[in-house]
Amino acid sequence: MLRGVDLALPARALVRIEGANGTGKSTLLRLLARIDAPTEGRISGDRPRTAYVPERFPAALPFTAAGYLVHLGRVHGLRTAEAAARAEAWLTRFGAAGHARTPLAELSKGTSQKVAVAQALLAEPELLVLDEAWTGLDTAARQELDRAVAERVAAGATVVFVDHDPRRLAGAADHAFRVEGRGLVAVLRAPAGTHPGPRVRIDAVGPPGGRLPAGLPGDPEQAQREDGTLRLTVTAAHSDALLSALLAARPPWHIRRLTPLPEAPAPPAEADAAPASTTSTAPAPAPSTAPGEAP
Repeated sequence: MLRGVDLALPARALVRIEGANGTGKSTLLRLLARIDAPTEGRISGDRPRTAYVPERFPAALPFTAAGYLVHLGRVHGLRTAEAAARAEAWLTRFGAAGHARTPLAELSKGTSQKVAVAQALLAEPELLVLDEAWTGLDTAARQELDRAVAERVAAGATVVFVDHDPRRLAGAADHAFRVEGRGLVAVLRAPAGTHPGPRVRIDAVGPPGGRLPAGLPGDPEQAQREDGTLRLTVTAAHSDALLSALLAARPPWHIRRLTPLPEAPAPPAEADAAPASTTSTAPAPAPSTAPGEAP
């Protein structure tokens, strides 16, 4: 049970929710996705296009993998041909294209989870809620989901996630909260200059008189070098989205060098913020839970 939770979700943000098992993390995520309603209080704000991935996907449904994705795409308002194309693209990205015609009930747990993730990404949600969505995925699929999360944030969406691995998207989250007792506390971010998790250095050259695109994914560090290149350093989880933004600029930027950096040691644990309720002052088109009580 949660009480007195006051959480505003800003646009274009990655939000991590932490907490011990049984503290109410899944309850909070289901409230944010508007799958459940609070017994007291309210969920306010505009209702964005929302997608949700549970830890366990209900695979006993009368569809094939592709048929299910096309059905969900139609529910989201896509034309059948477009839904089919997106279904094929996402199954391919997650390495499950070979199971497109397999009934859901016959899929392995890992492949079922790939379908669950694909259905959430199919309609390009403005709010993506992931409850242990990486569980059961193989290494390549987990990395693909990391990239997909960065892409959604770069596109202006809000992504809220729970994962048991503290290294998941390390250093990429814009905000982190812990479910503690019956409330929610903010987790202080690492001090400036510390970078937990792997990072990538990108050396790029812009067109004459060109400027960097606004709102680059991952808020990269920038350093102008003597040879005329601009060095951008970003968390590995945001590197693909950052490259895409540079190459999609008009005119595009030229990438000279891409260098993975060794992972820096995580900083010592910091104290949590004291207030039991946290409200962001950034714009909040995504739903927020007002003070109240949830089952």
